[in-house]
Amino acid sequence: MNQFKRGELVVDPGATILLEKSASPHVYTMLEGWAYRHKEIEDGRLQVLNFALPGDLLGLQLAILNDMQHTVTALTRVRLCVFQRDNVWSVYRDHPTLGFTMTWVAAREEQLLDGHLLSVGQRSAIERTVYLALHLYDRAKAVGYAADDLLPAPFGQTHFADALGITPVHLSRTLRKLRDRELMRWQDGVIRLLDRPGLEALAAYERTEGELRPLI
Repeated sequence: MNQFKRGELVVDPGATILLEKSASPHVYTMLEGWAYRHKEIEDGRLQVLNFALPGDLLGLQLAILNDMQHTVTALTRVRLCVFQRDNVWSVYRDHPTLGFTMTWVAAREEQLLDGHLLSVGQRSAIERTVYLALHLYDRAKAVGYAADDLLPAPFGQTHFADALGITPVHLSRTLRKLRDRELMRWQDGVIRLLDRPGLEALAAYERTEGELRPLI
């Protein structure tokens, strides 16, 4: 890792880490903080693709493609481990265990996107809201950012709505229904899972507990 690593970088909330259609010379691993991946079309509409947490790789596609296909923006203060993208292929040749870890992380990212696409395409607004909340809570808990069914949300409801493919107004109505049913509450920047079994049943959520994630 010391041979491959080129240093660390700290970025402030709201800063762009990687820009769509640009070619950064670096690939990053998240060490601390929250970020989100997103794409925007010409009329300003934005789709949040997913959220990044410690252990996630950012910009791996630059090792294969000529430029980034999406933008990555920091939600909080973020600390990154910096790698030279030109050296990625040497990792597979000289450090196969590390190469396997990178492949595992990339495959897991694809799996997460599959679940997100299923939600956007087939789940109702309330189902996809619950699914994403459970998904983010479990990921945050795994890195020490959530506990006791409480998720301090570094993102706003607009980010959440853009991830779900619904309007903020629709999300607000959906959250009100969940609150009235005493399933979930989003208040004062904290998402509270009031009835975890009920939420899992509503969203047909599948846990991934016991699955050890390698950290780079």
